[in-house]
Amino acid sequence: MAEVVASMLIGPLVSMVKDKVSSYLLDEYKVMEGMEEQRDVLERKLPAVLGIIEDAEEKAAHRTGVRAWLKALKKVSHEANDVFDEFNYEALAREAKKKGHRPHNNMLGMDVVRLSLSPAYNPASVFRRRMGKKLQKIVQDIDTDHVMIDCEKDIVKDSRSKEEEEIVKILLDHASNDDLLVLPIFGMGGLGKTTFVQLVYSNPKIESHFQLQKWHCVSEDFDVGNIARSIICNSRENDIEKVLQDLQKEISGKRCLVVLDDVWNRDVDKWEKLKSCLKQAGTGSAILTTTRDSKVAEIMSGREVQPHKLGNVDDVFLKKILERRAFISQKPEYSKLDDVINEIVKRCHGSPLAAKAIGSMLSEKTSEDEWVAVLKKSSISTVETRILAILKLSYDNLPLHMKQCFAFCAVFPKDYKIDVEDLIQLWMANDYLPLEEDVPLETIGRRTFEELAWRSFFEDAEQTKLEDKNLSHFRSIKRCKIHDLMHDIALSILGEECTSITDRPDQKKLFSKHSRHVFSTNYETGTYLIDLLKKQSETIQTLYSYPCHGTTNWTPHMPKCNSLRALKLPGCSPFKIRPVHLQHLSKLCQLPRDMKYMASLRHLYIEGCQSLKSMPPDVGKLSYLQILTYFVVGASSGCSTIAELQNLDLVGKLMLSCLENVTEAQAKAAALKNKEKLKHLSFQWSRCHEEPIPDCHKKILDSLKPHDGLEKLKIVGYKSTSSPI
Repeated sequence: MAEVVASMLIGPLVSMVKDKVSSYLLDEYKVMEGMEEQRDVLERKLPAVLGIIEDAEEKAAHRTGVRAWLKALKKVSHEANDVFDEFNYEALAREAKKKGHRPHNNMLGMDVVRLSLSPAYNPASVFRRRMGKKLQKIVQDIDTDHVMIDCEKDIVKDSRSKEEEEIVKILLDHASNDDLLVLPIFGMGGLGKTTFVQLVYSNPKIESHFQLQKWHCVSEDFDVGNIARSIICNSRENDIEKVLQDLQKEISGKRCLVVLDDVWNRDVDKWEKLKSCLKQAGTGSAILTTTRDSKVAEIMSGREVQPHKLGNVDDVFLKKILERRAFISQKPEYSKLDDVINEIVKRCHGSPLAAKAIGSMLSEKTSEDEWVAVLKKSSISTVETRILAILKLSYDNLPLHMKQCFAFCAVFPKDYKIDVEDLIQLWMANDYLPLEEDVPLETIGRRTFEELAWRSFFEDAEQTKLEDKNLSHFRSIKRCKIHDLMHDIALSILGEECTSITDRPDQKKLFSKHSRHVFSTNYETGTYLIDLLKKQSETIQTLYSYPCHGTTNWTPHMPKCNSLRALKLPGCSPFKIRPVHLQHLSKLCQLPRDMKYMASLRHLYIEGCQSLKSMPPDVGKLSYLQILTYFVVGASSGCSTIAELQNLDLVGKLMLSCLENVTEAQAKAAALKNKEKLKHLSFQWSRCHEEPIPDCHKKILDSLKPHDGLEKLKIVGYKSTSSPI
């Protein structure tokens, strides 16, 4: 009972912290200068915390994870309360100092007596550094996104409990059967087939029953070799027959559960080839598949087992999901709102994805009339397009720049794992992000992505703690996917302008005369890309090819790409680019001599380009450049020295190579000690180079001394007569 009472005090405590975050004192006295991003994160997260505490407290009695989160939340809320009291104290102390008064505690009020050691008289930079660390920890600890997702998964799990038990029973009852069980799960898009199978896959009974569990996302390309390689932990064997033999050895005698997610293949021969190999698994083995196509389900199951058609999620559960999103801050007191909600839920047609998307959109609607308007618009749903209509409505309600950012994602293949930092840079390169005074574009991009993810335009997010806290939040999404239906919406909007090339054979059919953004993951498509450049080089804005086609000669075609904004061709042969407004270059082997005219260039990823002999002249004129991963100090005249780094506001990591060509004066001019956003530095002297003058390397190294906050320093090839390293 004491635990429950303690939990119920969390809501008021978090509300108190929320009020202090938005306190006018923090704006008026600028005491949070340099910590604006952390404060913004808290302002977004705290309403979410308040929105789920009530439900979390109800579950705390029987859910250990929720109870632990509430306990941790209470602790960090007390810490946050103390930190904001310190900010308040600092603001009052500064105001008192302006008026010529000494800031005694009794003057500032009883609430700050316990803060008598607050650094009111320390320099502002010391205060910011100390308080910044505290605030960073609080931002990192108040992590609500996963709690919200977990709560929604709980709702879905509750709604599917009977179906889950049914599938688990089928799999367990098959334990003594020598025949391979193939059980397809099918149903229309957006019903949560993948989520449902994940519930089965992670069921404790299933995990203890099967000796080997493997999951492979198939999508449109049913490549038997790729599927087999995935099951045997990404084997690099190219010969398909050898791969299948290795697969048989891997699963032989083991009770295996293999999930083939999102299957579209109707080619019986392909399926039978894979199936005959998987039959070598041990007694009681099974395959679960998910598909939208009932014909595919029929082909894969054969006559042995009836495919399982996933039913709609009951409206009672959809309403919980929708309301959790829509009322994340507070529930408006509208008399007819409940009736409107019930009608909107019906339009979701049993789809959790639709409920999440429409709920997120409704969270910004502040009047009853706006809710009624959404209800009227959602009535456009038809039998054929029912869920897509709701999702399209969510897209239509996005701000203009978010519409453009999301539609661009049509360039990625279905089920592709998108690197979020890459995506944000591509948005920046194509001028999709709005400009805000004194706010880095990277921050605006991250904010845009997180808003789209919150609205369910992205899914399967993988989170990580980022090393570079200048570019993003302290715990952030690193990779994600787009749900098939959301991908369909992106294609319907920008499909003609986006071309994605995978391993499918009919590559020429993928190109459109309107193609502007091209993405390739296929080694064999170099000639097709050349054909595209010949015809449409003046319109191509994005050319993103990974892995690259090393034997392809791109040189004659690149100068014609006057509209090129983003280019990634790792490992390719050198070529020149006409100085256009290019913002994002990746891993080129030779840089354009007129690069100084690329006024908008922000990111230059060239680490690993060992063939570079020098940097082009006047690199220091690239005033927007923030990321420069590699700088080669040339020995000849006419190239940039490291003195060009002096006025560049670089972030992240930087490797300086060929330092034997640097003078002491140039090293000092680089002013690395002032570049506090650089976290990783590498200094490299050529190993074959001898020190020409005694201790010259030591003097260079001393002159390159970085700031105190550096996280990693690597030194290679350093030689000194007095102090070798």
